[in-house]
Amino acid sequence: MNPLLSVIIPARNEAQALPLLLADLAALREAGAELLLVDGGSSDASLELAAGHVDQLLSCAAGRSRQMNAGAAAAAGDYLWFVHADTRVSPEAIRHLLDVLIERPLWGRFDVRLSARGPMFRLIGGMISLRSRLSGIASGDQGIFVARATFEALGGYADIPLMEDLELCRRLKRLAWPCCLRPALTTSSRRWEQQGIWRTLLLMWRLRLAYYCGVSPEKLARQYQRGTPP
Repeated sequence: MNPLLSVIIPARNEAQALPLLLADLAALREAGAELLLVDGGSSDASLELAAGHVDQLLSCAAGRSRQMNAGAAAAAGDYLWFVHADTRVSPEAIRHLLDVLIERPLWGRFDVRLSARGPMFRLIGGMISLRSRLSGIASGDQGIFVARATFEALGGYADIPLMEDLELCRRLKRLAWPCCLRPALTTSSRRWEQQGIWRTLLLMWRLRLAYYCGVSPEKLARQYQRGTPP
């Protein structure tokens, strides 16, 4: 019998964060969920740290959409849950997800909070969650989950270097509004802390606007890596 849930974790050089996530998911794995880690060419100890803590350890060319598609192709679960390697997942979030999957939703996502403390970081996480609830669009760090049959029928993630999560959500939203789970996943705030809150916020807004205006994901990815607006 296929498992109800396959958790797909794309990773590249996440040796520091990955053990924490795998510890969060250990009880879920023991309960029958399938864990797949898809490495995109790590040069650190990510692969060694994941060995023994996942059901499948895969490798492919770097690129989040490619890695998640590779994981989905190897997964056996009725549902696919895409979780970034720098995410923390609470037991409450897992319980809510399993309760919701019994109702067989088409797809959904979680609210999100940033890992750093402070009112601005709490506000940013709250605004991201609110924007997602109003728009029906989720970012990848919100733990998107989707029925495997639906994901396969849509052809999976587009093979683009950035905005693959928004692009998939736009297609899924044509089929159904997402199931929005309120227990927040915690995502790393390292980029916000390293590059500054306002600079990062402005960059994210401009990248999204440029994407919706038709700028290619390839160009946006270059700008994202540089930390400069398009």
